[in-house]
Amino acid sequence: MNLDSSLVISILVVAALLVAVLAIVLVRASGDKNKKVSAPVAQPKVSQAPAQATERPEVVPQAAPSQVTESEIPGTVESKQVPVDVPESMEGRKLKLRDRLGRSQGSLGQVFRQTFSGSTISDDAWQDLEDTLIMADLGVSAATGIVETLKEAVKKSGASTADALHEIAKTELIKLVDGGFDRTVHTDRHPDRPAVVLTVGVNGTGKTTTTGKLARMLSAQDKDVLLGAADTFRAAAAEQLTTWGDRVGVPVVRGAEGSDPASVAFESVAAGQEQEVDVVLIDTAGRLHTKQGLMDELGKVYRVAGKLGAVDEVLLVIDATTGQNGLTQAKVFSEVVPVTGVVLSKLDGTAKGGIIVAIQDALGVPVKLVGLGEGPDDLAPFDATDFVAGLLA
Repeated sequence: MNLDSSLVISILVVAALLVAVLAIVLVRASGDKNKKVSAPVAQPKVSQAPAQATERPEVVPQAAPSQVTESEIPGTVESKQVPVDVPESMEGRKLKLRDRLGRSQGSLGQVFRQTFSGSTISDDAWQDLEDTLIMADLGVSAATGIVETLKEAVKKSGASTADALHEIAKTELIKLVDGGFDRTVHTDRHPDRPAVVLTVGVNGTGKTTTTGKLARMLSAQDKDVLLGAADTFRAAAAEQLTTWGDRVGVPVVRGAEGSDPASVAFESVAAGQEQEVDVVLIDTAGRLHTKQGLMDELGKVYRVAGKLGAVDEVLLVIDATTGQNGLTQAKVFSEVVPVTGVVLSKLDGTAKGGIIVAIQDALGVPVKLVGLGEGPDDLAPFDATDFVAGLLA
């Protein structure tokens, strides 16, 4: 074989090798292109629990709202979640609770109806009415006063029919229960800050539940709400309030178990300012009204919550079934914080409606909200006319 032939053969071999390599590269590239690409799975965001907070005396963080970060406010939900269910409208609440009020007063309503069902009222009927009012936790002096007022009104009117007596009783009772109080729950946003509402009361009154229900009620009025879980002594309280927030779709500020509740209250108001919400609802610990140290701490929570603007409402939650003990609680709490209104919970299935008048007389503040039943929307503004209508239905 001559030199030219060898050169040609070498060139052909090299060319063949290059073609083979090129073919392999093209095949691999085609295979990679056709492979299915899996989308990356988003990992859930895990919020690290903050370190155990230490008690700070009277000095609290003075950071402006703009300086408060998510790391400083553990548990803050950045945006509203989609509510699981839609809160009932205000009108729907009023209609439902008006009906339940009529069914909840038991013997109290029954005696009123019997007393004013005839053309005349006997002395025994008046006495039965007074006894029933006393058992309804109205108190002896108040019960006697009501009966005397009704006697005088009936005598002055000269009424002699059941309908006329019924109307007299209705008119006088509305005056008594209403008491001329302003029952507005002040939850409207200020020009430069949200309204701030504190709920207070002893354990077992339904305080945390009431706070959650109030959030639902305000959401039904198209208000932007932020919840503050300042009950840091019970882990269950913060979890419970967070559950309410998830259901309604409102953000919740919470701290570590055992952390300073006053600090959580401050951070809640600061977050409310930063997020420009309408109202901040702060759930406080269920203080035992016999423990002076804990009551003093409640006073501190109130003062610190008002650092960025005055607290608009202090709502005292009282269990209607506790009777006169609830009246004692009301007096003690009003000495620690300026109670502006009462929420009477668990009024369903009780004949203790007289406690409404007793509390208003003792504190000089109105019953603003009532809770009937276990449903999430069983909370509504208290209305004296509806209450009496239910009583005499």
